Amino acid sequence: MNYLVILGCILATYLIGSIPTGYILVKLTKGIDIRTIGSGSTGATNVKRVLGLKGFIITMMLDGLKGIIPTLLVREFIPISFIAPVVAAMIIIGHSKSIFLNFTGGKSVAAGAGTIIGLNPLAGLLTFLVWSTLTYFTKYVSVGSIVALSLAPFWMFLFKAPMSYILYCSIGALYVIYLHRENIKRLLKGEENKVRK
Repeated sequence: MNYLVILGCILATYLIGSIPTGYILVKLTKGIDIRTIGSGSTGATNVKRVLGLKGFIITMMLDGLKGIIPTLLVREFIPISFIAPVVAAMIIIGHSKSIFLNFTGGKSVAAGAGTIIGLNPLAGLLTFLVWSTLTYFTKYVSVGSIVALSLAPFWMFLFKAPMSYILYCSIGALYVIYLHRENIKRLLKGEENKVRK
């Protein structure tokens, strides 16, 4: 395998991850910089504050596809087990530290879940089910996100995924928890915003 091809894939997936879908959607429809609203994140939850449920769903789907498609393609066409997790990591880094937004961005939940689906569809499906169930019953997107992504390494282990996939999900979960540190503080204080009343 040509190392330049691998390097190209890594750089390309960072750029794909950096595409600020939530920012673009809000800017095109409302002319607003989403980073000046609410939490300042470009992710779906913050987009919902401006565009409602429809904007939330569209942003989630687009961010998820940013994770699924590149990771799946690399997994299928580059037969080196650790390359797919590396490009998956570049996607979530790109999403949270977008080169197009002066290294700001979202919290990498949808993009991260997308990469898990790309690596192992069954683990990804369970991650999504945990996220959607907890978010629905607790009414906190942050709770669903933190718990769902924290369980992803377990699902990878359960389905006998390569160790590099398990390691990626473990590090990725810690990264997403770190990005949610302010949400965790608000949850502990009882000040976290609910996704619905």
